[in-house]
Amino acid sequence: MNTIRLTASQAMMRWLSVQMTEDGERFIEGCWAIFGHGNVAGIGEALQGIGDAFPTWRGQNEQTMAHAAIAYAKAKKRRRAHAVTSSIGPGATNMVTAAALAHVNRLPVLLIAGDVFASRRPDPVLQQVEDFDDGTVSANDCFRPVVRYFDRLQRPEQLLTALPRALRVMTDPANCGPVCLAFCQDTQAEGYDWPEAFFEPRVWRIRRPEPDRQELSEVAGLIRAAKRPAIVAGGGVIYSGAEAALSDFAARHGIPVAETQAGKSALAQADPMNFGAAGVDGSAAANAVLRDADLVVGVGTRLQDFTTGSRTMFAPDAKLVSINVHGYDAAKHGAVPLVADAHVALERLTAALGDHRAAFDGSARADWLAAVDAHCAAPVPGNDLPNDAQVIGAVQRGAPDAIAMCAAGTMPGALKLLWQPAQGGYHMEYGYSCMGYEIAGAMGIKLACPDREVICFVGDGSYMMANSELATAVMRRVPFTVVLTDNRGYGCINRLQQVCGGVPFNNLYEDCNVADQPRIDYVAHAASMGAHAVKANGIADLEAQIAAARGRPIPTVIVIDTTAKDGPGFGDAGHWWDVAVPEVGATKTLRDAYQTYLDNAARARLVN
Repeated sequence: MNTIRLTASQAMMRWLSVQMTEDGERFIEGCWAIFGHGNVAGIGEALQGIGDAFPTWRGQNEQTMAHAAIAYAKAKKRRRAHAVTSSIGPGATNMVTAAALAHVNRLPVLLIAGDVFASRRPDPVLQQVEDFDDGTVSANDCFRPVVRYFDRLQRPEQLLTALPRALRVMTDPANCGPVCLAFCQDTQAEGYDWPEAFFEPRVWRIRRPEPDRQELSEVAGLIRAAKRPAIVAGGGVIYSGAEAALSDFAARHGIPVAETQAGKSALAQADPMNFGAAGVDGSAAANAVLRDADLVVGVGTRLQDFTTGSRTMFAPDAKLVSINVHGYDAAKHGAVPLVADAHVALERLTAALGDHRAAFDGSARADWLAAVDAHCAAPVPGNDLPNDAQVIGAVQRGAPDAIAMCAAGTMPGALKLLWQPAQGGYHMEYGYSCMGYEIAGAMGIKLACPDREVICFVGDGSYMMANSELATAVMRRVPFTVVLTDNRGYGCINRLQQVCGGVPFNNLYEDCNVADQPRIDYVAHAASMGAHAVKANGIADLEAQIAAARGRPIPTVIVIDTTAKDGPGFGDAGHWWDVAVPEVGATKTLRDAYQTYLDNAARARLVN
């Protein structure tokens, strides 16, 4: 057997550089890196040595580098991914939030965290977290509950099994998610005689599991028997590449489609079977269809509480079917499971159903779209600040084919409700709803989709949490447009606080215990990092600035002042969301809110 002498870090990077997709591309395109003690000597030397065969990208924060990597993988429908490396200690634990985000959203990212010395010669080493009762513990054990696969590399030869296991997880449609390889820093630099065959290129094919014959027959029978079936489309539709199959299935069999955050834009808004957003932040059309359905068919959704209105959306006697590639998700809420790839399942169901078609009434959809236009119309000129719906309308008019992205605050609900995307024109991180994902995520999307216009919606609160990758996007000349809505605090949570019977407190700056409210110049801040930054003077100016941003080689940040008082305009369409209300309180407002909570909670379907 021929061998080659390499350090463990050199071997890792060489192996990663030849793991290929069926399209002939590297599955892991390259590595985001911030170096410190714990990865600069071993991994840093290996990345420098391999050069463009496995490129390195410098970011500003380990968490946001991972966010960029995760957004890239989502935009690539899990067919490509990035690695992220950190030093030990805070560099590693900075990535834990991003790992949880990837885990919740079922997205692949390879986290290579520096770790303590396997030899334990310097013990404790700088930044080492000591467990007084367990000598095997390090800070990287924090990753265990938030990754799909965890391994600690204490010997070079452990890479021979750990790396293939990592890629198997990242390319598995059912178990896909983040992987953490905690890499002891002395092991990184240790040499080993590697089999040359280990570095031969390998193609990773993402399989499409077929449905069980009995499950397929049962689900087809339920659809055939239903009078008013409805579909809830989740992110699994997009990851499976089943967008066209879903459109054909819905039209052929007369079944209206409602969307989750992850599933939005699987069908273009123009598709006549697309009734819009489901659940808490749902449209009047979609929620009416789901309330009236005698059969709800989830396709590629994990049925999160926003989708189901905290289990109050569906009629008590409605049957639930869940088509999902993972049995864990397919069996939620007492659903009849159909465990299979979404694309394959829809094709097999179409064959089983033949020319069966349910009665279908599309009038509610037309009424809802008219309401959307009214919500998003430009305001009559005056002194009032615009609301988020009016901001969305301006951006929609200025960039109708763009990918709209966001993560937290009011905008995710408003965008799910009001953005009218072309197919593939929506990217929302709402599984973890992580403030600070937006700027880094927009960069990751643009790297994945360089020919698409990317619009990042971010509130002032999220911008303040994590904005530093704006500088990275400027350095790398990655252009996208940021629409920064400034409502001077956490407007979304301020409204939720009051809905739950509370009084405004500690969310908007005006309700904080401070001597002087912050007066942050976001235009100057963004410009200081090299972005093109402007202040929009109202909705008409926002439309003009959106158009002007197109074609710039660097990010554009457009700041606009908005009201903190108005929500996204759910009206009667929005559904209940279970947020616990205090049982004991001094005010009538709080007592009334608690009674409303009890009334709604009593409607929840508790079948698991």
